Amino acid sequence: MTTTDIANAPQDARHQPLTEADKLRQDAESAAQVRRLANHPDVIALRVEKVRTQIDVLLWVGIFLGLAFTMVNVQAFAASGSAPWSLGWLSAWLLDPMVSLVLVAVLRAEQITARYQVQTGKWAHRTKWFAFLATYVMNTWKSWTHLDVAGVALHSVPPVLVFLAAETAPVLRDKLTEAVMKAAGHTFTGETDTRETAPAAEATPAGTPDAEEPVPTPALSPTPKPRRTARKAKAPAKQGRKLRADYLAEARAAWAPGIEITPAWVREVCPEVSRGTSKNVADDLIAETRTAPTVLPVPAPTTTARTDSEEAA
Repeated sequence: MTTTDIANAPQDARHQPLTEADKLRQDAESAAQVRRLANHPDVIALRVEKVRTQIDVLLWVGIFLGLAFTMVNVQAFAASGSAPWSLGWLSAWLLDPMVSLVLVAVLRAEQITARYQVQTGKWAHRTKWFAFLATYVMNTWKSWTHLDVAGVALHSVPPVLVFLAAETAPVLRDKLTEAVMKAAGHTFTGETDTRETAPAAEATPAGTPDAEEPVPTPALSPTPKPRRTARKAKAPAKQGRKLRADYLAEARAAWAPGIEITPAWVREVCPEVSRGTSKNVADDLIAETRTAPTVLPVPAPTTTARTDSEEAA
């Protein structure tokens, strides 16, 4: 290798030529990053939106071409032999746009509601069906009256195709929205899929040192990091917060007759109690001592020795 080849070869930050292993390692890191980003919900949603736009454009172009083809037949049906450029002949051109505009309005509304999976209701469905049936009847009326099979087939294809496209479009949009929602339902962590590593972690026996942590993936750096074997010491569990009843129980246990119950005395017995709580505990303990029944000592029975004279009496 000449000096020029060495200077033009890929180099790292230390200006040293990269080996074949370093190049493959960089390619692996780049491929892993592309794979992680390709599965990101936002990237999936962007791709679905592009597909949705393409589908909408193609469907709308097909629908408008089909409606434009039926316009001539509908005008001929509405004119019914009127003289060209007469008032009846000119007004006949308004019939097909009148029906088509209502149909397009319904389809446009379904295009928006299908994105959020909202049903348009039965009246929108009835309006769409009536517009299709009216267009189909006016297109094929002359062919059916003359029993022209070729004319029926020719004039049936555009209305039926428009009808199928309008019925299929909401279903396709709904499925595309469902795909985006399913992609967003998966938790994205920016790392490899956890579903691939979960079976390997469950297959590890509980007695092995690797039972506490998942199986590590092969390191991509030249110097692999040492594996962590020591388990982190768990922090001692924090004691629960003492309640007012706990302080009252401690003060009750420390109190004896003759001791004056004051908030200061409660704070001496319970050093961690606050001033406000010590006053409340003192009031509760005073109320208990006042309402507690006083138990008087029972005098011991006194026995007197009987004399012989008393017994004789």
